[in-house]
Amino acid sequence: MKIRCVVERITYQNPENGYSVLKVNVKGYDDYVTVVGNLLDANVGSVLLVEGNWKVDTKYGRQFMAQSWEETLPATVYGMEKYLGSGLIKGVGPKYAKKIVQKFGTDTFTVIEDNIQLLIEIPGIGQKRIRMIAESWERQKEVKNIMLFLQEHGVSTAFAARIYKQYGNESIAKMKENPFQLADDIWGIGFKTADGIAEKLGFGKETYVRLRSGIMYTLSELADEGHVYARKEQLIEKASALLEAEDCCIVMTMDQMLLDKDLIQEEDCLYLPPFYYAETGTANKLKRLATFPAKDRLWVQLDRARQESGNENLSVDVSRIEKSIGMHYDEIQADAIRRAAMAKVMVLTGGPGTGKTTTTQGIIAAFRAYGLKILLAAPTGRAAKRMTEATGLEAKTIHRLLECKPPEGYQKDEENPLEGDVLIVDECSMIDIVLMNSLLKAIPEKMRLILVGDIDQLPSVGAGNVLRDIIDSERFAVVRLTRIFRQAQESRIIMNAHRINAGQMPDISNGKNTDFFFLQKEEPEDVAAEIVRLVKEKLPRYYHVESTSIQVLTPMQKGVVGATNLNLVLQEALNPEGEGLRRSGFIYRVGDKVMQIKNNYDKEIFNGDIGMITAVDMTERVLTVNFDNREISYDATELDELLHAYATTIHKAQGSEYPIVVMPVLMTHFIMLQRNLIYTGITRAKKILVVVGTKKALSYAVRNVTVTARNSMLKERLGEMLC
Repeated sequence: MKIRCVVERITYQNPENGYSVLKVNVKGYDDYVTVVGNLLDANVGSVLLVEGNWKVDTKYGRQFMAQSWEETLPATVYGMEKYLGSGLIKGVGPKYAKKIVQKFGTDTFTVIEDNIQLLIEIPGIGQKRIRMIAESWERQKEVKNIMLFLQEHGVSTAFAARIYKQYGNESIAKMKENPFQLADDIWGIGFKTADGIAEKLGFGKETYVRLRSGIMYTLSELADEGHVYARKEQLIEKASALLEAEDCCIVMTMDQMLLDKDLIQEEDCLYLPPFYYAETGTANKLKRLATFPAKDRLWVQLDRARQESGNENLSVDVSRIEKSIGMHYDEIQADAIRRAAMAKVMVLTGGPGTGKTTTTQGIIAAFRAYGLKILLAAPTGRAAKRMTEATGLEAKTIHRLLECKPPEGYQKDEENPLEGDVLIVDECSMIDIVLMNSLLKAIPEKMRLILVGDIDQLPSVGAGNVLRDIIDSERFAVVRLTRIFRQAQESRIIMNAHRINAGQMPDISNGKNTDFFFLQKEEPEDVAAEIVRLVKEKLPRYYHVESTSIQVLTPMQKGVVGATNLNLVLQEALNPEGEGLRRSGFIYRVGDKVMQIKNNYDKEIFNGDIGMITAVDMTERVLTVNFDNREISYDATELDELLHAYATTIHKAQGSEYPIVVMPVLMTHFIMLQRNLIYTGITRAKKILVVVGTKKALSYAVRNVTVTARNSMLKERLGEMLC
């Protein structure tokens, strides 16, 4: 059967599988009809032609089960008003939609299509709004054509607006010519989506463009797992499984890609060019930086004093620094300050409570005493802000330090280097090989570099294991802080983090004065319900805080206690009311906590930044997010760059600290349960941590140290002689 309907309300959508429950208006029915099925991309106000069957559900009554659907333009006055007022057409909200349809009736769309200037007759509509409506109408028409094309080829229509933004009116022609170009050009569209279109268009399984795209995709997937390169056999095996092609076809394609410089091979290692140049560049620049003498006053004076005294270990007087800043350092910290004063490149590492911050303050004080110009940086906005608060000096994100300006890229590089004597970078475990290479390009050879980080945390989300490789190369000065200070010993969060790191079960005895709590819950549904109670009621009431200052961190994205579902249930509990913009099963309302999930250099907002939605304009289909007092606007087509952030994965929380953290740990997460993941999650909590789950899962995570080794040659390259 087929029904034509107008979408009145979206009752439920599951972003993971697309399952949706819609309330629709169907001609001839007095009440709304319930339509269920995979209708993820349908909008309120859309007119749908749905094919399917009626079914009587024992709990929910009569429903129409959708098997397929397509969107059409409405033909009735009611449908036209609903469509125009839905926010799909910029410049027309419900108010103007009503006025336009009252004026032109069933001729409304003909007027907009053929004689849009007649809209000037509507009070309040001027030339500026008419231009906006005309542009949006044309765009929406073309987007609908793309949506129909994608639907015909069994692909989610959620990408239609992004495809149109990239290719404009040439979108369908581009997709027909080479659908695999979509995977290269458009963020969010992977090889598998492009491959689905290509198959429907008749592209053969062993077409060169398909095999090339599949090999590129395989290498990108490996990079997402942290690998800088693939071993040849590894790449052939993974690519042939993905492409369902013979090994010989994969090898022939790889040979051509090597000739075309799409791949770079060194011995048995195959690299995508950006990763090869990042790895070799990082190694060469670090070695050169370490061997080139500094030019600052402290370096010159110490060099002269060492030559005159014959004492190679002569350095600054730490006792004088202690007096000047009112701080006392233990011997390892004092040694770190002395070695920093002598070093061109140094690494300072240690776990929580071991004094990395106070040692860094001492290093800064030593440099400032000699008038050195100091630059401070960190990978994320939150880490940079924390660094600023701890040191009293301005710290920037690495992207801002390098003056990233799209589309040209970083303004700071070899030609236009950073100006200063010392660069101190915090949270270095988060820095991947590509970002490290970009940073090192901008460091002049006379500048010093101090890298600070905790190597026991999760490695970077991007490719490489940079900080660990630098330490393991044994090429540079490394100071490990191991002593846990008395004040830190009073924190069970810190003590348990060290116990976990040593492979011991944490103390989960609870108690009135502890900052580490464990709540035993077996079933995922019970854990999710308990997390809602903790965030909405228990923790805010007991600690007198807002729910927004509580962060839920979870090992995984999927599942009942994964970030996706927890965001849905927490939004329903904390911010259920009000209109908002919809995207892929999510609704974005004023008051929602959201996270940016890709680097957006135009907006100067980066992967992992968390903000709060402060305004939603339904007419313009734009929302505004406040990121650390910076207001950033997002068009409805850009909402796939945002995720709700009531809950987020532990990986996404790297480099951040939160006053209160709630963390589920269940065996349903067993794939992700590893010691460094739990350690990283625990150390994100500044004041209070609540773990909800089972002792079995926590114990399993503590014992599991089988972290997959990352394909990286940085350590070996650092060990080689300088070219």
